[in-house]
Amino acid sequence: MAAVSFEHVDKIYPNGVQAVFDLSLGINDGEFLVLVGPSGCGKTTALRMVAGLEDISGGTLSIGERVVNDLSPKERDIAMVFQNYALYPHLSVAENIAFGLRLRKESKSVINDRVSWAAKLLDLAPYLDRKPKELSGGQRQRVAMGRAIVRQPQVFLMDEPLSNLDAKLRVQMRADIAHLQKDLGTTTIYVTHDQVEAMTMGDRVAVMSKGVLQQVDAPQRLYDRPQNLFVAGFIGTPPMNLLECTVSVNGGVSIDLGGDRVPIAQQALDNYPGLRGSEGRKVIVGLRAGDLHPQGQGDLPTITARVQLVESLGGESMAYFKVDARGLKSEAVEEEEALESDSEETVVGARPNLVASFPPHVQLQLGADVPVAVDTRNLHFFDEATGAPLR
Repeated sequence: MAAVSFEHVDKIYPNGVQAVFDLSLGINDGEFLVLVGPSGCGKTTALRMVAGLEDISGGTLSIGERVVNDLSPKERDIAMVFQNYALYPHLSVAENIAFGLRLRKESKSVINDRVSWAAKLLDLAPYLDRKPKELSGGQRQRVAMGRAIVRQPQVFLMDEPLSNLDAKLRVQMRADIAHLQKDLGTTTIYVTHDQVEAMTMGDRVAVMSKGVLQQVDAPQRLYDRPQNLFVAGFIGTPPMNLLECTVSVNGGVSIDLGGDRVPIAQQALDNYPGLRGSEGRKVIVGLRAGDLHPQGQGDLPTITARVQLVESLGGESMAYFKVDARGLKSEAVEEEEALESDSEETVVGARPNLVASFPPHVQLQLGADVPVAVDTRNLHFFDEATGAPLR
């Protein structure tokens, strides 16, 4: 086991495209670190540089005490788990798991012991004689995991290993991988575009955008204290609502949000003290879906919103509204709509720009204007031009 360190690492391809910019990031010995971000953000490139599958254009990459910039993949003592399993179809489960050990010319007794150990750990013992085509997707991924862990490497590298699995199986495999990593204590770098995986699995999460590291922190702190507008809009399911508002400082601090005056709670002012110096400015307010409620929640202030859609999810209802304020799309939404529009922002129109998490069985009439209560204690505020938090 070993720590991994990026120090001012760049990756520039021969055609001049730069995929990673000045990446400085330390992964502690035994830590489970998740690299997350939208497609094309540089997270897989960063992982492949650790593996030695991509050359480093600048900076220093270390595994343990060794600088590995010029070492071949086999000299780095790492094991990688791929998205597509990368199993040999003509080999049995046992032979696939043992493949790396055979290349190392380990003794037969060592191979048998480690394969049996991995099979027991991953619940693969009944399937050791089967071929990959006879296994489910989750079983194939466990075989790929087994092939990695029997080598007992210094570092595990995982490149979106769950993306080919169905939703229910992904949940189970998330728990299995996290539990396995804790048992083994092996330093792990895990790449995903799925923020739910990132938030539930990682000791820390590193958020990337356009090749630049945006923030690295514990999952809950990323959610509670985003360092910029990108992280605020990317982390969270559903994404944070981002709306333009105007600040008023007259005794207390309030915002004008779609024509409704909303006084800001002291807790939010403590978190974003820069709001007090923003009289008359247009800023971006971030509202989590869970901080919006049907009218009647104590003495919370309300805003007027038009009901566009209500989705019942059993334990909650997701209510989509349009409010009379300019909304910014989060990076997650931009990615989904990339084929529809090149616009980075959506101006008030027919489409919803506010989503709320309401109790189940909430009664809302489509097209009706209704009051929505806002818990302003947990609001987030950002400079519209720079995306920096108003702290």
